[in-house]
Amino acid sequence: MKLFLFVAFLAVLATTVLAWEKEDHEIFDLVSELEAAEGKGTTFYSWLNVPSTASTSEISKAYRKMSMQLHPDKNPNVKDIHKRFSRLGVVATILRNKESRKRYDFFYKNGVPKWRGTGYYYQRFRPGLGSVLVFLVVLTSGLQLLVQRLNYKKDLERIERFVQQAKAAAWGPKAIPLEGQRKVKVNLGGGEDGASSRWIDMVVEGQSVYILDPSGNMDLLDSSAATYPTVSNTWFIALIKSLVSKVYPGTQATTPEDSVAQDDDTSSVAESESSASTVQEKANGSKAARAPTSMAGGKRRKTTTKKR
Repeated sequence: MKLFLFVAFLAVLATTVLAWEKEDHEIFDLVSELEAAEGKGTTFYSWLNVPSTASTSEISKAYRKMSMQLHPDKNPNVKDIHKRFSRLGVVATILRNKESRKRYDFFYKNGVPKWRGTGYYYQRFRPGLGSVLVFLVVLTSGLQLLVQRLNYKKDLERIERFVQQAKAAAWGPKAIPLEGQRKVKVNLGGGEDGASSRWIDMVVEGQSVYILDPSGNMDLLDSSAATYPTVSNTWFIALIKSLVSKVYPGTQATTPEDSVAQDDDTSSVAESESSASTVQEKANGSKAARAPTSMAGGKRRKTTTKKR
């Protein structure tokens, strides 16, 4: 019921906004200009010093009297006297016309709306193409960053749930940590039956939980597995980096996060090569493989991997 009333209210509001015509917009402008020049709260009637129930003849009489006072010839050195005199003529014309006075009286009794519709503001503050594009880029990038943050939070919750499930399967209902490695199966789908769920092999060792891949490598499962939301991962920054890499094939636009990740990769490669040469000398030709890396949010990162 509340939802229906809310939708009905929006429908009535939309109908009211769409019902505003050019004449209404002109009244909005005139009211704003009059309050800015003569003082806040000044109305057409109060400016002419007549009641809202004044007749057309009374309005005309008040207009003639005030026009003599505000005539530019009698006030040659008064600032903005021409604008005030012209505004007085427009106000008098509106109040002496039955239809336009009816329009003004509606806003006089109910108040001029603060939000006057997108068309009203667009006509008066018409933005250029560049401003529109900048606004759209900022808006869409901000929304994408917001979605990234929501997904990051969900990923952290999912990782924590898998870790707790793996520990519960390895340690039992008492949740007492056991020594050594424990291989368990964790249901990623959340279903109880095997048909509607997806199971994955994991290894629990102390407080650490690893994902066991078919090759026997164990990849650490922790918060680093989730993609952290950054501005560099939004579509516009990604587009700029892609264009730069195409224009300058030998270079690649990097962010501070990319630089840190590349430094980690470099040190990882150096350490792997050093350890490989040492093992070869001791084992007479045996080979050591470099620690694998995995993708995290579009960047390469060092992965804690173990061999069972």
